Amino acid sequence: MYHLMITDASFFIFMGWRIVYIEESQYLSLYLDNIKIKKNDSEVTIPLSDIHSLIIDNYKSTLSVNLINKCIENKVNILLCGIDHMPRSIVFPIKGNNQMPKIIKRQFEWNEDIKSILHSKIVKGKITNQCQLLEKHKKDYAVINKLYSFAEEVKNGDPGNREGLSAKMYFRELFGNGFIRFEDDAVNAGLNYGYSILRSQISKVVLSRGLNPSIGIFHRGAENIFNLSDDIIEVFRPIIDDYVYKNLMKEDILTREHRINLIKLTTKKMIYNGEKHTFFNVVYLYINNILDVLDKGIEELIIPEFKYYDIWVYAINIIFWSTYFYETRY
Repeated sequence: MYHLMITDASFFIFMGWRIVYIEESQYLSLYLDNIKIKKNDSEVTIPLSDIHSLIIDNYKSTLSVNLINKCIENKVNILLCGIDHMPRSIVFPIKGNNQMPKIIKRQFEWNEDIKSILHSKIVKGKITNQCQLLEKHKKDYAVINKLYSFAEEVKNGDPGNREGLSAKMYFRELFGNGFIRFEDDAVNAGLNYGYSILRSQISKVVLSRGLNPSIGIFHRGAENIFNLSDDIIEVFRPIIDDYVYKNLMKEDILTREHRINLIKLTTKKMIYNGEKHTFFNVVYLYINNILDVLDKGIEELIIPEFKYYDIWVYAINIIFWSTYFYETRY
């Protein structure tokens, strides 16, 4: 038996407004223009036009090729998790936009001086949002004040590595002096999982704009195909940090509940440029602003503000197949 609650959802560019989280289903296939999800003798169908993202967190699930191709056609973001539940792969189209060759050529021609200026603005925005998170949790004022001073000291291209210095102080102040990034613990697992979810959602917008995600602004990893996505994600990271600080400091492992709650963070609302939008819309608007700076010489970069992040507002359906219900919260 299914409990179904459907409400209007706001969306800016993408038709899909549900995140579908698959944990126990054995087989997913295409049925007309719907995704058919089967588990044992039960099944449910969901219109592809309703789906924003499909997260497969069962490494034994089988997806049909027809379904994958139809999802790509409908711009559904597909994220595949490994046996450890951590996101491992993002499925995205070879052709994301009919202007892609022209747009990629423009990416290669982005002015280095403008990229350097944009780099400094993004780093300043990231550090400022980190400061706001520390203020929210009443952390050491001296550390917060120092981080604000680092933000003011960021030069074009950040030659003084104020981003790196700030990150070291920020993580230790938030998670404790003994915290080491990328250690094998629940806090790092939560950060890695949450950042991966954000990265996949951002990459969807990047590809829809015809951009090549490997051609970044200041991330230039030779083996990183998401350099541009990693440039964009920086100012959003405190959203994940906030949840991890409040919920995973005393945990030994990253549980199913925490994974789902981290996914839900991308269904909430933020204030951007004085207006309330879904997280997805904010990403789209922020990327538009970045492109305006790079392509049109617009000087102002509007940073999504962490302090206005609406912690308890849900705007998009989350579908948990393993519990047999559709859930909508506001």
